[in-house]
Amino acid sequence: MKQQIALEINGRVYDLVVSHRDLLVDVIRKKIGLTGTKKGCGNGDCGACTVLVDGEPTLSCLTLAITCNGKKITTVEGLAQGGQLHPLQEAFINHGAIQCGYCTPGMLMSAKGLLDKNPKPTLEEIKLAISGNLCRCTGYKRIVEAIQMASETMSAQGVK
Repeated sequence: MKQQIALEINGRVYDLVVSHRDLLVDVIRKKIGLTGTKKGCGNGDCGACTVLVDGEPTLSCLTLAITCNGKKITTVEGLAQGGQLHPLQEAFINHGAIQCGYCTPGMLMSAKGLLDKNPKPTLEEIKLAISGNLCRCTGYKRIVEAIQMASETMSAQGVK
C-alpha cells in the first residue's frame, strides 16, 4: 500500500509516494538523492543514519518515512548555508575529527541536535549526546574537542 506524504527536508518540501515499509534513510538517499546520510548497520546501533526530525536526533534506519509526514527533517546537507560550512563542520575539519568520514554525518547531526538545545554543554553532556554514534577509525577525543570548539564558536558568533 502506498501513500502520498510531504517531507520538508533542509527547508524544501518534497511530495512523495512511499510504501508503509519505506525507511526514512532510503527515502532520503534514493528518492530525494541526498546521500550524505549514511546507512550503516541498519539496526540503529551505529548512528551513521542520524538526521534531525523536528529538531530531534533520529535514527533514520529505524524510522518509517510515512511517520514523518509533515515534519521538518535536517540532513547533513542542510548544515552549510550559503556556501559556508556550519561551525560544527569547520571544527570537525580543524580538529582532525574526520577519518574515513562514514560516521561523520551522524556525529554532526547528533552534535547539532545537542547544541541547538544546549549551546554550552558539559563534556559529559557531549559524550552522552554522541554515545549512539560509533566511529571505528579513531577515538572520540578529537570529535568531542571539535564539538566543544564549535560550541564556543557558535556562542561567540550567535550562530545556531
